[in-house]
Amino acid sequence: MTWGVVLAGMAQAQTSQNTKKTLETLSGSYVDPKGVDWGRGTFGTREFSFKDGKWTLTFVLAFDPEMKNQIFVFRTFGSYKVIEPSKTVKGAYNAIFYENKKFVTLKNDDPNLVEGFGFKDCMLKKDQEKDISISGCSLWKPVAVCNEDHELLSIDASGKLYFGIRPPDNDMCTADKRPTALNVAVVKK
Repeated sequence: MTWGVVLAGMAQAQTSQNTKKTLETLSGSYVDPKGVDWGRGTFGTREFSFKDGKWTLTFVLAFDPEMKNQIFVFRTFGSYKVIEPSKTVKGAYNAIFYENKKFVTLKNDDPNLVEGFGFKDCMLKKDQEKDISISGCSLWKPVAVCNEDHELLSIDASGKLYFGIRPPDNDMCTADKRPTALNVAVVKK
């Protein structure tokens, strides 16, 4: 083994530790600058805020990329932990985002839409945020059943932040359900 190989390995390990530290100490808000195609004719925006090891997410789903014809707003918050480098996605880290509370706000009360999104039994009222932490709602499980999102987390050299692509059933409650690919980046606000 040559000194060059040893030094390259040490530099790579240091870069990895620096990236992990950066992810563990995120601060500020990261947003989708415009509506992202979320599939099936819908668009979403995410706003993640970080401070002192805590995080919040506000997710808005709409029928248009301008986000004017909104369907719902989902909000959650808690703490998070960066675990180790991902073995499946280069440059990403396995992380767990703990959810202390979950909230949803219905933005469109069309009965067909309410039923189609699984909101019928959630007792939602248009434009009124509801705490669904205990009851759950649609694809969101109660906090007692699922208070962890097993995520991927990555940051690039320009500071763009990446999370994993969520599965269609929204279930990332256990490590075996962690995403295997990164979504489009959110950018610092």
